[in-house]
Amino acid sequence: MSSAFARPAPRWPGKPALAAAWEPLLAAERPRLALWLVVALAVGMLVYFALPSEPPPAAWWLAPPLLLLALWLGVRHPMLGLGTGLPAAAALGFAVAGWTTAAQPPALEPPRTATVVLGEVVNVEALPEGRRVTLAAPRFGEGPPESRQIRIRLRANDPARPRPGDRLRVRALIRAPGGPTQPGGFDFQRHAWFSGLGGSGSALGPAEVLPGEAAPVFAGLRAGIEARVAAVLPGAPGAVAAALLTGGQSAIPAGDLAAMRDSGLAHLLSVSGLHIVAVMGLGFWVLRALLALVPGLALRLPLKPVAAVAALALGGAYMLLTGGQVPMLRSFLMAALGTLGLLAGRRVLTLRALALAAAVVLLVQPAAILGASFQMSFAAVLALIAGWDWLRPRLPAAGPGASWRRRLILAGFGLVATSLLAGAATTPFGLHHFGRLQVYGVLANAVAVPLTSLLVMPAGMLAALLMPFGLERFALLPMGWGVEAVLAVAHAVAGWPGAALSVPPIPAWGLGGCAFGMVWLCLWRTSWRLAGVPLILLGLGSGALDRPPDLLVSGDGRLIALRAGGELYLQKLSGSSALVRENWQRQLGVAQVTALPRDGEAAGGVVRCTGGACRLDPGEGLPRAVLLRGEAPGAACASAAVVVSAEPVRGACAAQVVDRFAVWRNGPHAIWLEPGGVRVLSDRAHRGDRPWVPPVPRPRGLASAEPLAAVE
Repeated sequence: MSSAFARPAPRWPGKPALAAAWEPLLAAERPRLALWLVVALAVGMLVYFALPSEPPPAAWWLAPPLLLLALWLGVRHPMLGLGTGLPAAAALGFAVAGWTTAAQPPALEPPRTATVVLGEVVNVEALPEGRRVTLAAPRFGEGPPESRQIRIRLRANDPARPRPGDRLRVRALIRAPGGPTQPGGFDFQRHAWFSGLGGSGSALGPAEVLPGEAAPVFAGLRAGIEARVAAVLPGAPGAVAAALLTGGQSAIPAGDLAAMRDSGLAHLLSVSGLHIVAVMGLGFWVLRALLALVPGLALRLPLKPVAAVAALALGGAYMLLTGGQVPMLRSFLMAALGTLGLLAGRRVLTLRALALAAAVVLLVQPAAILGASFQMSFAAVLALIAGWDWLRPRLPAAGPGASWRRRLILAGFGLVATSLLAGAATTPFGLHHFGRLQVYGVLANAVAVPLTSLLVMPAGMLAALLMPFGLERFALLPMGWGVEAVLAVAHAVAGWPGAALSVPPIPAWGLGGCAFGMVWLCLWRTSWRLAGVPLILLGLGSGALDRPPDLLVSGDGRLIALRAGGELYLQKLSGSSALVRENWQRQLGVAQVTALPRDGEAAGGVVRCTGGACRLDPGEGLPRAVLLRGEAPGAACASAAVVVSAEPVRGACAAQVVDRFAVWRNGPHAIWLEPGGVRVLSDRAHRGDRPWVPPVPRPRGLASAEPLAAVE
């Protein structure tokens, strides 16, 4: 009877021979086809953020009918439903990104001069010198409360000790978030737009702490833990220990941060999977052991499920304590799915769990897909799951009958393989965002990760449990010893020759190809997964295909760089930004910069400077550029294709001009000297007209910026 009413097998379009050839392949890949819906969701979000202008709101409403169509087709023809589901998921990602952007509060316009600021303290960060507070609903002078938060760095000698929940009044100079340091660089304004930050600045006087409402639970707890840790472990060990417990890295000295980064250990400071596994694992085993000591509970309760649920609750509290950063949110979501799988008797860590965690994070925080934190976190876990799925059947078993030598060898291999898989997966993203390659990261991790997992984190959790009784010192001291050992490893490895290499970053298109190749390689099961390898190699080599600019001009004109002979020559005026210079070095893959000579030649005569100008002549067939340093623009405008200047260039000029007015209106500029002519790209032209990009500034008293162009 059942066979009479059975649904007939779906008939594939095309010739039967083609269907027969594809059927074995589809049968092997069918369990993972749905994972590509999350990839399509991410692609839709990337398309939205890549647009030069905001799309019309009507485009957002394409997603609902496509989703309904995909569901309707999926019930009747699963493969057709999946085929329709891919564009539907992309449309959903596009729409969610647009809806999230529109839901953000308007940008903050802080006063141009110093003013008295009053707001509620929602976070306090310890710095190597002083403190930084985050204020919610700030008021400037007698104005109304603003909808965005601001950050203020208090004076180093300020005796005020604000805590979350207090109200704070201070005279400060506040500035809106700055833009990228060069076209295509990290967009601080976009990050601030989605994080709710409206501006930041420095206090110009002492802060006054006023009584406020009750402190947010986790913000107050975070501040209390950091204070307790600093009291027992002063200096860098205490700052690193507090970062592992609360997620705040602002108090770590710059030298120690650089050592952790150059040794490949910076991921230990970003609370994520390693930390939540330590917290939940320790909580699971301790609670299970305690319950087993009570016969009445041990005989009546299923100890393993009870301990798993309690450990998940502990992990959720730890996530909220550390601020719910993207890696931590991903780790907690996977831990929650793992707990459900454990209760149901299913496998805990799978690609489905990772895909679901990625979908949740993207739907909640679409802009996270553009950040290094999201990209590196999910890439590492994707490579670990797929890599161990491939390795596990090929490794000898380490069952109860295995010798201790075999277990030790397999444990060592597992540690090295994990470091290699995670390091290889995150390398393209590190090259794109930071332009640095950590050569000895596997060796550093082989020592530091076990120290962190077996000593530092367990001691930190014990310290947190002992804090209500004032006994945290007995656990913090061993934690400090472990942290000091990790820092010693970081400094030793970072000091080795060539530990961190500055390399040209791979461009966005190369990173996209590399990421898609990695996803292709990890999601498929059959041999056609190997088609992702050429994409990965092309992405890794794309930095050599992407020609960096020949000149860079900062947004305030105080920094101007000329690239010649593989070196970067810099004009630095008073008040220039060290952050901009460091970002330029990283984006160009240059270890150091050289000051432009006052008079003389550089780069084999490619750069020739006099007291009033520097001329960049890259060779026959290429246009010339002139950097004015006081010389009248007449001769430069007649002999060069492009003229750059830190001061306004007034009057008619036959060459393209990038001066103080140009960067004031359109942000930093990048200039390429090419055989076909000069290519000039401003930050405004690169980012387009998006909500987080400020409008063209205008002088005081003018209705628009247009009259200024006429003055030029």
